[in-house]
Amino acid sequence: MTSKKTQLYKIRNLAGFSLVEVLIALVIMSVGMLGIAGLYVEGMKAGRTSTFRHHAVTLAGDVADRIRANPRGGVDYQGVGGNNNCVLGNVDCNEAQMAANDIALWTTQAATMLPNGTVTITFDDTVTPNTYLIAVAWAEAGALSAPSYSIIIPTNPF
Repeated sequence: MTSKKTQLYKIRNLAGFSLVEVLIALVIMSVGMLGIAGLYVEGMKAGRTSTFRHHAVTLAGDVADRIRANPRGGVDYQGVGGNNNCVLGNVDCNEAQMAANDIALWTTQAATMLPNGTVTITFDDTVTPNTYLIAVAWAEAGALSAPSYSIIIPTNPF
């Protein structure tokens, strides 16, 4: 049997947390929450980058399909775009007019889908079959250099 004095002493020792312990726990939890917030921000950046890359690949594929549909466009795809109503205007366009119309369409798409998006075409007729280098570039916040996507497609002007 224990005395009342011993029991009182045990109760006083089990009084609870001190203020210092609570503050240390708060600091540890704050550091953990900051880490989680940092991971969330990085995840959001990665998602944005992934979306831009997806748009660039889709746009480059669309450009490639338009070039394959007008394989005799050649050097005209390096020129300036212009809306010649070749697609929706029911106008019979030649290769150069179709190339200008395509350039106008994908320039608009690049500006809509990507921040400061640009499409650059380089035609190479020194190889057989002729090839086009399609480069899609855009600006991205926080990137050291402008990200880009490029593909080379061969064409046969039959």
